[in-house]
Amino acid sequence: MRKYSLIVLICIIVLTGCGVNADGKLDKIVLADAQWNSLQIHNEIASTIIEEGYGIETEEMTGSTTATIQGLREGNIHVYMEFWTDNFADLYEKAMEAGDIEVVSVNFDDNKQGLYVPTYVIEGDEERGISPMAPDLKTVEDLKKYPDVFEDPEDPGKGRVISSPSAWEEVDTAISAKFDHYGLDETFNKFLPGSDAAIATSLAGAYEKGKAWVGYYWEPTAVTAKYDLTLLEEPEYDEAEWKETKGTEFPPNDVVVAVHKDFREKALEVAEFLDHYETSSELTEEALKYMDENDATAEETAAWWMKQHADVWTSWLPEDISSKVQEALNIN
Repeated sequence: MRKYSLIVLICIIVLTGCGVNADGKLDKIVLADAQWNSLQIHNEIASTIIEEGYGIETEEMTGSTTATIQGLREGNIHVYMEFWTDNFADLYEKAMEAGDIEVVSVNFDDNKQGLYVPTYVIEGDEERGISPMAPDLKTVEDLKKYPDVFEDPEDPGKGRVISSPSAWEEVDTAISAKFDHYGLDETFNKFLPGSDAAIATSLAGAYEKGKAWVGYYWEPTAVTAKYDLTLLEEPEYDEAEWKETKGTEFPPNDVVVAVHKDFREKALEVAEFLDHYETSSELTEEALKYMDENDATAEETAAWWMKQHADVWTSWLPEDISSKVQEALNIN
């Protein structure tokens, strides 16, 4: 599958007529690449099926989350394999209200997110010679007892909580509200990183050194598959309480497969395949763990995953299409 940046691919689409043939059907399907690994793996799984099963070329449009969602609304992108509806609620709601996109399936809905710490912070790690640093830490509210453990290097005397990527406004707003609700603002500062990669780098650096760290993360990711982390507890999600104070667990977050509003009429068979696309956090995290441990590309990871879980993805497809893909992957 070829990849293009947002600007380059828009130019190609303008010049080639959006990949629509004389019959008004798509002869090229563009998938969104907002540059996180799980999305890229799901793109490769879908692309393998589309190309080998349906004989339609695929490409990826690479850009920020905001830019790729806009591309989906405008039809420059046809498919978004991992749209986090709650984390980008404002963008999602505007797109749905305008009728610009169609949700065709739920990829997975058993994901988690919130404030995490390395488990050794609470329990220690005898093999690494790490003693428990905050043995009574269980909930987000408990953090306010341990500012010295999570000391802010730029403001000694207060702790530091790493918030969400700066572009994830809804999540950062929720974390700010949690600071107020749990009284963390008295003992902690909230640090806003520039990207999800910056959070991963911060966490990995602390983890490898056996240092304390607390911050926002989510599952499934390669990071949560690789490291032993503990999600700090909050009261069970309650819609009314969440709307008022954000003083609960994060709400359930449907991670959906979405397509442009005209996609079904231009690629009906592929839309019908995507109607059945369903995995889970566990299956996705398994792929991410393989990717990390084997330094594999998204394409290599998708091929491995499809061989491991042929029973899953073949259930999405008509038998003739499934057979073509299995033959291409040398699956007996």
